[in-house]
Amino acid sequence: MVGARDLKKIGDFLYEIPTSHRSDMRVPARFYADDRLLDGITGDRSLEQLVNTATLPGVVRYVLAMPDIHQGYGFPIGGVAATELPDGVISPGGVGYDINCGVRLLASPLEADAVQPHLDQLATVLYANCPSGVGQGGPVKLKPGELDEVMQNGARWALKRGFATEADLDRTEEGGCLAGADADRVSARARDRGRGQVGTLGAGNHFIEVDVVDRVQDEDTARRLGLFSGQVVAQIHCGSRGLGHQVCTDYVNLFQKTVRKYGLTLPDRELVCAPAGSPEGRNYLAAMQAAANYAFANRQVLAFHIRRSFEQVLAGRVKNHHLFQIYDIAHNMAKIESHTVDGRRLTLCVHRKGATRAFGPGSAVLPAAYRDIGQPVLVPGSMGTSSWVLVGTAGAMDQTFGSTCHGAGRTMSRHQAKRSVHGAGLREELETRGIKVRAGSLSGLAEEAPGAYKDVDRVVEVVHGAGIARRVARLTPLAVIKG
Repeated sequence: MVGARDLKKIGDFLYEIPTSHRSDMRVPARFYADDRLLDGITGDRSLEQLVNTATLPGVVRYVLAMPDIHQGYGFPIGGVAATELPDGVISPGGVGYDINCGVRLLASPLEADAVQPHLDQLATVLYANCPSGVGQGGPVKLKPGELDEVMQNGARWALKRGFATEADLDRTEEGGCLAGADADRVSARARDRGRGQVGTLGAGNHFIEVDVVDRVQDEDTARRLGLFSGQVVAQIHCGSRGLGHQVCTDYVNLFQKTVRKYGLTLPDRELVCAPAGSPEGRNYLAAMQAAANYAFANRQVLAFHIRRSFEQVLAGRVKNHHLFQIYDIAHNMAKIESHTVDGRRLTLCVHRKGATRAFGPGSAVLPAAYRDIGQPVLVPGSMGTSSWVLVGTAGAMDQTFGSTCHGAGRTMSRHQAKRSVHGAGLREELETRGIKVRAGSLSGLAEEAPGAYKDVDRVVEVVHGAGIARRVARLTPLAVIKG
């Protein structure tokens, strides 16, 4: 394992493991932390995994990890790695099993006092309207062949079906659709797993929350985003469900042979990959993009049902309960992007696994309304703790290929959390604090206990202090919906 003796501190919040640490490293490995987070980071294999990613063919500049780093499959969660096209590799482990897991933030014009008397009913209706749980199917019945349209068109399929508005798509990363998707690259098994799950939440760390804006750090930027202190908002955190998981499984299995075909030597078989320009690499990218589009559509349908739930509970009781979209952002994705490295403009495959795109002001891919303030960044905390809205910065473009953290980051495995936390007791504790909880499983609730995660406020303080995202507003939960 990598220890404190192997680290070089190169900034107030930045550490480096130099290439001299191991002979097979092609670039240094860097990560963001403060002194208190550092102890937890060196307590598992995540830094060893980060060093392993620094050996990948075609990797440029350095590999990175955010302060929410923890051990994952192949890549650490919180990892960022960019490889140069066409010969640099693409790796399913650099994206993860839940392709385009991400966060959507919806905001209301309401203050918490107006919603509080109806909060218990709202939580119940949300739980009923937004199916959750492992393998759980949803209310959307796809016509024959329509699943392909979901994978090809993402949120644009949802717009056609009446689940979205043009404003929603404008405020979704990539407009809710990755153009390179190819449904033909997705297996029959993946299709079977995803066919009935559009508009479902899943389990694990996925959630829907009703939150209140409890702190505004930047009044001007918050106003531009449509946020104000005391406001009721709703978050969705979920991804591509069984379809995305199967896409990753299929290509991890396929790439076990591909690495031999191209003579790739890897320190960990979980890093299986293919040259991004190879037929195998292009096929995985197209399948991954299809799964990502499925996830965009999934969150869009959930947003529709959250709006419907607010309508059912609040219509006739409060004025103007309409929810408008702030942004929808992915944190498990590989993207083809252009970045400047050592004075050269390169076309790169940027892997962000448990890391969020954080493009700064002026980026042409941002909605016109946000272009001069930077991309909204949504950082959910653990259940019952705060979440954050940030914006991307020029510093992120310079330092991290336009990337920042995606959440709090685990300190315990799910098995450890279940052994140390009593789900019923946790539920009672949250309810005592005024947080309405709807969950399908007490053991699943225990897995996501606040104590199983890092302090999200501290994680956000690190990325803000390092200049790779800027704090705008903090959210705290009023109601939590879990699988």
